[in-house]
Amino acid sequence: MIAMLAASQGLNPEDPSFWMPLAFMALLFVVIAAGMVLDGFDLGVGILLQLAPEHERGRMMSLLSPWRDANEFWLLLGMGLFAAAFPFAWGAVLGKLYGPLTCMVLGAVLRSVAFEFRIRARNEMKPRWIFAFWAGSLITAFGQGMMLGRIATGYQSDAGYGWFAMFVGLCAVAAYVLLGASWLVMRVDGDLQRRAANWARHAIRWTAVGMVAIAVTLGLANAGIFYKWSNIAHLSLAATVWVLMLAGFVAAEMLLARLPGRAERFSWLPFVLCVALFLLMLSGLAYSLFPYLILDDMTLWDGAGALGSMRLVLAGAVVGIPVVLVFNILAYRSVFGKERAPVPLLPPPG
Repeated sequence: MIAMLAASQGLNPEDPSFWMPLAFMALLFVVIAAGMVLDGFDLGVGILLQLAPEHERGRMMSLLSPWRDANEFWLLLGMGLFAAAFPFAWGAVLGKLYGPLTCMVLGAVLRSVAFEFRIRARNEMKPRWIFAFWAGSLITAFGQGMMLGRIATGYQSDAGYGWFAMFVGLCAVAAYVLLGASWLVMRVDGDLQRRAANWARHAIRWTAVGMVAIAVTLGLANAGIFYKWSNIAHLSLAATVWVLMLAGFVAAEMLLARLPGRAERFSWLPFVLCVALFLLMLSGLAYSLFPYLILDDMTLWDGAGALGSMRLVLAGAVVGIPVVLVFNILAYRSVFGKERAPVPLLPPPG
């Protein structure tokens, strides 16, 4: 299969001009998956702030503190890697996604500023910065969903496709709410855990609707993608993906309905199931689009940069990625497990 793909591009499988774009696309997939999941629960908790009781909002933001800096890293790394590896696609893709990307950048900046200023603000000003963090999270999630909707329709700009992109934006908000609420279910106890389980159960339906809408639209908007998933050779793969996603949604719904209470020892499982669903959706999208950066217009090899510059970036990635992995393993080692009570700095009086 690799040999056939290389032959279709007029290259040898051992030729760096063939495998380097593939290596960069694999790295980009990992970065996007990490950003979707690790920054995703951050976004979800941020969107839930306005639904939570006022006295719980500061606690919810404090829960995010150990990972805020690490979460912001993925967006920057993904954009930098894409620009460095595929410079000829950079301008073309950004020209088609400038609206959603503008929302993402504005939301990310607002979230970062609001989070830092809330820590340093006077008590009477903290609610305003919490509201700004909520607004930034909502804008970022909606922008990411609109971007996904635009990609699924092949960047078509007719009015109907614009409404579809906005619908996917709302479903993306629900998906991040599901991820953030499931993370809270895993991390906290008591009333907040009960509320988080209820939020997740409401969000899971719209998440499922959004994922189905993306899958159906991908097939209807592009005959090549429809054939890829529906031909006899790949029909078993399509059936397996759909069965796994259905099982994941059903299992998550059943667990959330029993939390808090009988399924308390499995409070971590809804979050793991949500991560698996996100990864399945992203894998299906990557399989559908491969080997194109812009459907039926620009392949990986068309958008790739000069071989010398790609070698330089790849050398930097080989050195930098292990450092990043170590940093993130240390940063995320406590992302699972229940919230720990704060340790007093001074002994209690008396």
